[in-house]
Amino acid sequence: MLFEKIAALMPGGEVKQGCFVGVRGGRIDYIGDTPPSQEYGERYDGRGKLLLPGFVNAHCHVPMVLLRGYAEDLPLDRWLNDKIFPAEEKLSGEAVYWGSFFGIAEMIRGGVTSFTEMYFFCEDIARAVLESGIKCNLSRGITCFDDSSLSELPSFSEARDLFERYHNSGDGRLYIDMCIHAEYTSTPKVVREMAEYAKSIGARMHIHLSETKAEHEGCRHRHGKTPAEYFASLGVFDVPCTAAHCVWVEEGDMDILAEKGVFVAHCPTSNLKLGSGIGPVARMLEKGVNVALGTDGAASNNSLDIFSEMKLAAILQKGAGCNPELMPVLDVLRMATLDGARSQGRQGSGEIKVGARADLAVVDLESIGMTPLHHVPSGLVYSAGSRDVVLTMCDGKVLYKDGEFLTIDIELVKSKVREFSKIFG
Repeated sequence: MLFEKIAALMPGGEVKQGCFVGVRGGRIDYIGDTPPSQEYGERYDGRGKLLLPGFVNAHCHVPMVLLRGYAEDLPLDRWLNDKIFPAEEKLSGEAVYWGSFFGIAEMIRGGVTSFTEMYFFCEDIARAVLESGIKCNLSRGITCFDDSSLSELPSFSEARDLFERYHNSGDGRLYIDMCIHAEYTSTPKVVREMAEYAKSIGARMHIHLSETKAEHEGCRHRHGKTPAEYFASLGVFDVPCTAAHCVWVEEGDMDILAEKGVFVAHCPTSNLKLGSGIGPVARMLEKGVNVALGTDGAASNNSLDIFSEMKLAAILQKGAGCNPELMPVLDVLRMATLDGARSQGRQGSGEIKVGARADLAVVDLESIGMTPLHHVPSGLVYSAGSRDVVLTMCDGKVLYKDGEFLTIDIELVKSKVREFSKIFG
């Protein structure tokens, strides 16, 4: 495909006007002010539109769209134990498959080209990923409440088999990560063994970390360490790791995260909705911590919209810090694109440059919410929404265009989601 006369958000935040961007073989292989000499097949009229890197949702539980609005106005412990865990006991692989498809459609509609997922019934999620055309880092959540070894856990057998069968499948669109759900849902033995296993196979890790004050202080009471110190001592951070939330991390924790190159998946809407608190993201960035953006699941967010997360992430830090200079828009956009791709180990994604993967979104710059537009990056963070996305492309393949899903039968998926949502009563 050749994007013609389109504005493009370039690395560093420059907006290049009226340019030509050619996509071939899943990559960007031409950017110029004049038409290329070679043919690219389909041409896309980019006048009045902006080409930007596709967004990355760095922490999600995508099948939980089935539980959108099911558990409201509860703190995390009651939200989980009284509502979510009992509801999840009723799930089947088929329900997870259709729920995943629907959540993926919502993300594609909003310009998301990749997401990092932690859940169960992972083969069914993998099927939805591969059939939809999106990218995903998928992990089977591991929990353990007794003295079992990692190898004795059925969930680990699932994770191991998932890696062996699906890692790097779909021409590299699907990665399989290893996972420990959280400190409070596991044991030191299992955590240490999982860290060793992940290192032995070259896998990334995905965990929840310091999401609530109770979790953070409980870990200190149980182990004499903060969650960050605990996971670091057991080797989890010796492999590339995404740590979701990090709301209650302390100064020393941030030093550990920065030193170990851990990626924090900041999920501001979920953290606020569950009353968990406000993560010190501006301070993390000052200390050199890698930060990406996630939505968490739709059960605790009600949306999988990265635009909403960008705006909230920016204004939260400004308000909490009483400093409007915190969280500049280019930093927020980087968190939602390039740093999200880096958190997944997807080098060569997240930027518009020759040779990069063609994971792209197009936004209508002439929509009501974007008019007038004095500064494009600010418009993306503070004014735009999923409604303004008119095209989503992953590895050079168009998944969504002008209101139409090209890889998903959206009416069928919606009907299936309505059907399976009835199991919760």
